Amino acid sequence: MVAVTQSRLLSTLRYDVPASLVVFLIAVPLSLGISMASGAPLAAGLIAAVVGGIVAGALGGSAVQVSGPAAGLSLVVADLVQTYGWRATCMITLLAGAVQLVLGVFRAARAALAVSPAVVHGMLAGVGVVIALSQLHVVLGGTSQRSALANIMELPAQLAEMHGHTVAVGLLTIAVLALWTRLPKRVKVVPAPLAALLVAAVTAYVFRWDVTRIDLSGTLGAWEFPVVPQGDWMHIVAAVMLVALLAGVESLLCSVAVDGMHTGPRADLDQELTGQGVANMVSGALGGLPLAGVIVRSTANVQAGGRSRWATILHGAWVLVFALGFSWTIKLIPVEALAALLVFIGVQMVNLGHVRKVHGHGEVPVYVATMTAVIVLGLAEGVLAGLALAALLALRRLTWVTVKIHEMPDGRWHATICGSLTFLGVPRLTHELRTIPDGAAVDLDLNIDFMDNAAFEAIHSWRLGHERLGGTVDIDEVHDEWYALAASGARTYPAKSLPKAPDRSWLPWAHRNHRPVHHMTPSTHTRPASVECQLTAGAREFHRRTAPLVRPIFTELARKQQPSHLFITCADSRVVPSLITASGPGDLFTVRNIGNLVPRRGAEPHDDSMAAAIEYATQVLSVHTITVCGHSGCGAMAGLLSGGVKAGSLPGLRRWLRHGHHSLARFIENADDPLDARALDQLCRVNVQQQLENLRTYRKVDEQVRDGRLQLVGLYFDIGAARVHMVPPLPPTLAVKI
Repeated sequence: MVAVTQSRLLSTLRYDVPASLVVFLIAVPLSLGISMASGAPLAAGLIAAVVGGIVAGALGGSAVQVSGPAAGLSLVVADLVQTYGWRATCMITLLAGAVQLVLGVFRAARAALAVSPAVVHGMLAGVGVVIALSQLHVVLGGTSQRSALANIMELPAQLAEMHGHTVAVGLLTIAVLALWTRLPKRVKVVPAPLAALLVAAVTAYVFRWDVTRIDLSGTLGAWEFPVVPQGDWMHIVAAVMLVALLAGVESLLCSVAVDGMHTGPRADLDQELTGQGVANMVSGALGGLPLAGVIVRSTANVQAGGRSRWATILHGAWVLVFALGFSWTIKLIPVEALAALLVFIGVQMVNLGHVRKVHGHGEVPVYVATMTAVIVLGLAEGVLAGLALAALLALRRLTWVTVKIHEMPDGRWHATICGSLTFLGVPRLTHELRTIPDGAAVDLDLNIDFMDNAAFEAIHSWRLGHERLGGTVDIDEVHDEWYALAASGARTYPAKSLPKAPDRSWLPWAHRNHRPVHHMTPSTHTRPASVECQLTAGAREFHRRTAPLVRPIFTELARKQQPSHLFITCADSRVVPSLITASGPGDLFTVRNIGNLVPRRGAEPHDDSMAAAIEYATQVLSVHTITVCGHSGCGAMAGLLSGGVKAGSLPGLRRWLRHGHHSLARFIENADDPLDARALDQLCRVNVQQQLENLRTYRKVDEQVRDGRLQLVGLYFDIGAARVHMVPPLPPTLAVKI
């Protein structure tokens, strides 16, 4: 126990204390800026930072998340301050914390993650734009307006009347913030916000610029108990719920994001929500801003090496020490510099990385709608608009069906239906299917995740009618067998009980259920004229199903092949190299022959095909590995064991099998009983080892193996067990001279 405690103390001193100092230096200027943007006393931001660090850090469920005043809540707080006053806003914060506490106790944290990230990111972007527009007026020497639209309308006049010193301080602050990330790491130990405010304050003091100084009339010592808001209780309850939900969702999403940045314990979201609730109650009671998990401070904590909640707690303690002993230094900071910091933060909240993420999921409309509504209407209205649009898009995806129909070069028609087939899509589905000419041969792919009875009846009725008119319909279900089960009579079944259709596209033809494809003669639709070749049908199926999926890969491979392996294996039809090695296009440079034999250099009968492949693979393609793969029940090895009898009257095969005599001699010399029932499979394994040795007779191969640039690997595929085994090379002492 003593050793464990000592280890934790050393870890805290080594990692958490330095990290807490870094976060503290970031938290002070950001807390002051958010207080100013919220229209609250500047001390309220410091109080929230102290409580967020100490209380939320101690009681929360995340080891490294840092809580404090959040820019995303500043619009709500500013509106509450103007409507109810500051002390009533503190009571709303306290009540919002109580709501969070109840939700955490009843383990409702996971429900908050159901909110679309596009809504959250759009909300933050809208808040950032509003903050930047409002504080830009302060940078220019004026005052911000009540709404974003008013700020936009007043901006031209403000630009015409801007004051020199205030603008200079603001531009200097923004310049330092923008350039700080380009400086060496030794300099960036000081956080950019702190450096920008220090440069602005020192410059304004040295040159005696006419700037506005920060007013600290509301200090930590001037505390008054929160008062109950006066007004319509419906609006007050709505305000409490809005603060609770926005702060809770932002904290939980931040916890999930931070979990991906470190390797420590994962966050307990319910405990985190409970800790946030207690912290907001304490912050509201002490006159602080609402708080939430803040991604900027949390990221800084992780990057600085913070490993436990002590980094968060200590950062809050440093803020408390600063507020009690050094708060007089805040008076030296120009208000315009703090406003410029907020402008910079607001612009950064419009994150293009978030736009790219939501674009990949088709949720850009939700992002844009939420951001626009927040800017034009307000935060609550914007969030509601985003949630409504996200719900409508989700409903549209659940009911939308895509139908693509086109004629193939061979005269067949290919139809693909994707999406969820419900009664809502039946009119469009029926209209599209009726565009297929009567009597045509149709390949219908169903790539669907749901089919109700109305959709099944529509497809089934069309199929029966099309076949009555002489056409053919070949239905292939890519995922679950909705149509097949419905057609068999099981038309009512829950989605979760539906069996998953196995992927049979790679199985041998003998095990596939596809019917032969018949070509119809022009004069009749009753008698097949010919049966299509399996390979031709397979190529057509490749063009129809697989080619669109793999075309980007082959487009890239078309420029140059860069395989990493030369793979030498038997021509046996049961050996599928890409299947048993889980490889894909461009991975293997493959050579197949009877018995996976590698003729020794200069051996008779002479064979240049294998030598050419080895030379090209090692000297042109620069492969890293040569693999020889044998298999069980090899017919070539059976021919060797029979002394050539099983080769019969096949002179070419008999001459080729002479390259296996070294394998047979090695097997006979070392086998306990060459006539054992397992002799064939033992010879198959020995043959792999012999071919590895034969490869060393090629000078370039031997040189590359000795230099460590090339590796020789032996594999043995047990067909009956469907298992691949490694075959070690034979010891040099077992070499046989023939």
